[in-house]
Amino acid sequence: MNLLPPENKKIAKKQGFRSLKLVNVDLDQPLGDQPPFGADYGRLDNGLFYYVRSNSKPRMRAALALAVKVGSVLEEEDERGVAHIVEHLAFSATTKYTNHDIIKFLESIGSEFGPCQNASTSSDETVYELFVPIDKPELLSQAMSILAEFSTEVRISKDDLEKERGPVMEEYRGDRNASGRMQDATWVLMMEGSKYAERLPIGLEKVISTVSAETAKQFYKRWYHLSNMAVIAVGDFSDTQSVVELIKTHFGHKSSTLEPPLIPTYSVPSHDEPHFSCIVESEAAGSEVMIGYKMPVRELKTIRDYRDLLVESMFIQALNQRFFKISCRKNPPFFSCSAFADILVDPLKACTMTSSCKEKGTIKALESMLIEIARVRLHGFSEREISIVRAELMSRIESAYLERDQMQSTNLRDKYLRHFLRGEPVIGIEHKAQLHKTLLPYISTSDLSKYAEKLQTSCSCVIKTVEPRASAVADDLKNVVSRISALEKEKNILPWDEDQIPEEIVSSKPNPGYIVQQFEYSNIGATELFLSNGMRACYKCTEFLADQVTLAGFSYGGLSELPESNYFSCSMGPTIAEEIGVYGYRPSVLVDMLAGKRVAVDNTIGTYMRMFYADCSPSDLETALQLIYQLFTTSVKPGDEDVKIVMQRAKEAVRAQERDPYTVFENRVQELTYGKSYFFRPVRISDLRKVDPPQACEYFNNCFKDPSTFTAVIVGNIDPTIAVPLILQYLAGIPKAPEPVLHFTRHDLKDPPLTFPITIIRETVYSPMVEAQCSVQLCFPTELKSESMVEEVHFVEFLSKLLETKILQVLRFKHGQIYTVGVSEFLGGNKPSSSGVFRGHISISFSCDPEIASKLVDLTLNEILRLQEEGPSEEDVSAILEIEQRAHENGLEENYCWLGRILNSYQSKVYSGDLGASFKIQDEARTQVRKSLTPSTTQLALQRILPFPCKKQYTAVILMPRRSRLQSLTSFFQSTQNHAKILAGVAGLTVLVLSLRRHSR
Repeated sequence: MNLLPPENKKIAKKQGFRSLKLVNVDLDQPLGDQPPFGADYGRLDNGLFYYVRSNSKPRMRAALALAVKVGSVLEEEDERGVAHIVEHLAFSATTKYTNHDIIKFLESIGSEFGPCQNASTSSDETVYELFVPIDKPELLSQAMSILAEFSTEVRISKDDLEKERGPVMEEYRGDRNASGRMQDATWVLMMEGSKYAERLPIGLEKVISTVSAETAKQFYKRWYHLSNMAVIAVGDFSDTQSVVELIKTHFGHKSSTLEPPLIPTYSVPSHDEPHFSCIVESEAAGSEVMIGYKMPVRELKTIRDYRDLLVESMFIQALNQRFFKISCRKNPPFFSCSAFADILVDPLKACTMTSSCKEKGTIKALESMLIEIARVRLHGFSEREISIVRAELMSRIESAYLERDQMQSTNLRDKYLRHFLRGEPVIGIEHKAQLHKTLLPYISTSDLSKYAEKLQTSCSCVIKTVEPRASAVADDLKNVVSRISALEKEKNILPWDEDQIPEEIVSSKPNPGYIVQQFEYSNIGATELFLSNGMRACYKCTEFLADQVTLAGFSYGGLSELPESNYFSCSMGPTIAEEIGVYGYRPSVLVDMLAGKRVAVDNTIGTYMRMFYADCSPSDLETALQLIYQLFTTSVKPGDEDVKIVMQRAKEAVRAQERDPYTVFENRVQELTYGKSYFFRPVRISDLRKVDPPQACEYFNNCFKDPSTFTAVIVGNIDPTIAVPLILQYLAGIPKAPEPVLHFTRHDLKDPPLTFPITIIRETVYSPMVEAQCSVQLCFPTELKSESMVEEVHFVEFLSKLLETKILQVLRFKHGQIYTVGVSEFLGGNKPSSSGVFRGHISISFSCDPEIASKLVDLTLNEILRLQEEGPSEEDVSAILEIEQRAHENGLEENYCWLGRILNSYQSKVYSGDLGASFKIQDEARTQVRKSLTPSTTQLALQRILPFPCKKQYTAVILMPRRSRLQSLTSFFQSTQNHAKILAGVAGLTVLVLSLRRHSR
């Protein structure tokens, strides 16, 4: 079949695919290659599969994985949670590595334990991932050795299991919040009637607490067979064959004791009638509606299958555009709504739509969602909608094609994981781009309407509502389905009404400005321009990604300059402006104007400054700059309906915060930490009633009015001969303000109204909870001296990482009581002037069993005090230095990192007009701190930066479940020996109270 479309010069020019040939395709021909594209692929004699590929992004790094076709669905009733427990045990102890030596090794080479060095267990699979440096030959070999240990050598003893029960239990408890409960309920509803519904990967509390080591060991031995595994290695290898030999060295001699087990398959029953569920969740963030359409997974084998996948992508993209436009209407049926399609388990895929709406608005939201799907079946999408979606998909594939030699190793690793686990073909990006160019022009609106036929409520559909207070019941949902079905049958649903879309973002292009001064900074590789309207622009050309340009601009003067009487109204300015449309167009119109362009823009007003951001492709830099020009030259004017929608959403958000125990907890933490400052106190409904929308919008408009106060930084794959004229037209072309507007230097700024505690504060926040949760946060105030401030900031970063590592070792690896810990620093307690001190705090947070929270606070304080009094070990310091160095090396290859470094150089207290000098001072400060970091200097820094001893000044806040009166009485009775006397006493007291009450009446 010949699918060559006629050459469209306009599209070809716009999409940049002129050099890419279209192809003649047979829709029934195979899609992927064997072996998988780009990989050295094979299988060892013991059954293990391997995939190896050389890839230079990032340099001298390797992304590794061990994939195992074993998940929670294989568990028996007494094993529910064992697959996940085995995954945990793998990192704690194997035959070769004991007592979390694997984690210690990874940290010693700069591979921090966490998202990149971790594992995941799902219903059908378990995947272990490592991301390691390979600049030394032995590192790759040792990382491969660790994966080999995971495959057959996980040590599952009674002691190992007891140490890991606490972290697994804490992970389980962490998922028992409102979000976790709703996700579990959705899963059970979607999988109803199958074993998958009864095998959530996290397992059962009873099994986690009591399962024997022998049971876990038998599960591991039974299912972890080498024939069910694959090793994937993608990295900056000089050659793939040497890596294959390394795999053979570490895995080739291994064998599984049993015959390869037959992995059973489990089906999910289909159903002709929709299934309904109305969930009342008292801690829910808001009201939601979900519609799920289940369908069998279709293997991706032929080009026809790939075309069907493109049809699905176009349908979902077009439907989401409609949902977004509906959410922007007056009195919309929902605040937001989106659709997506994904494989849930091996045999089941789902197209799912979810919306959030106002309280008691679920019926209206469901009605709108069903009507839109029916409208597509009846009338299809318009040609303009299809062309917009086609342009979006073309833009994405163009970006991937341009960056085909710059793909991250982790992304390539994931492709081979899907090939092994799901049989998904690996397609070279050149072939994929050719297929897009060839197939997309021939996908029509009728194709998308046919896809909508799969989304009938009679096709294994499930409908779920979530509400904080019950208003909808199943019969209400059934009635909506019947009503919309009748409307569709009668063809009583009107076609989609489209908006008028302007042709150009900037209707009249500005006269270009000019360069007043220009400076080159060789140590940064950046050029600084002082423009005729007073704005300063700095650009740095990079080749990290061929299709990325990122930029940001800032100006001093933010919310800290507002009096308390105006603070809350003005802080609502960006929220109101976003609803109305910040760049001169309503959001529903702007989304169509930007179709086919890879550009995203945003703005924010912070404590000390106002900022704008943009991210785009080089070809869309002009569009990004046009939007920034519009930000400065258009005004936001609030209409009654716009404000009504914003305030409705704000009220729903406040009510959700009041229901959420964690928000109540966080609000109290901030209240204590910052001295009850109005900057941090929780928003109340009464505050919303005082908002003055015209004042809020006037403030927002003034924040982006005077270009002379702004500095813009642009980093990415830019050509100065193209970029500089655009900068002059759209940035230098922004008109000067007639008089200075919000014109501040950093020395003019006010310190924010906050004070840090000077004593010990320990407080427990009790909150009603559906299921018991507990969270802990400790805060230590800190002050950095101005004369050594640049070095001290780096010390704070090192100390934060040290504390995080050591507390994790104590609370998780030694005592087995937490899952993870976070340490963060805040140094914005005063204005960013060049004098004075840097005030802030270092905070430590973790969740745990409510019964031992106070004990863990004391253990944390003890460990910090020990570090202050004894200092860390050489190994501790070496590991922290290595982690920081590896992160620094990765950052040097990222545009976002360079954008941040340049912005920090401008905003640094040491900046005095010379960007290069400020950058150099910060760079040298980092180097100096690294050179000086020893156990003794780290110990002194802990004494200097934290209160010393740490137990003399800190805030510790614990979130605990509030018990009902009945629970408290029951607990009291259970803890008392003489139950009979107490019961008699309570009975007598009750009679007395009732008698007195009758007497008083």
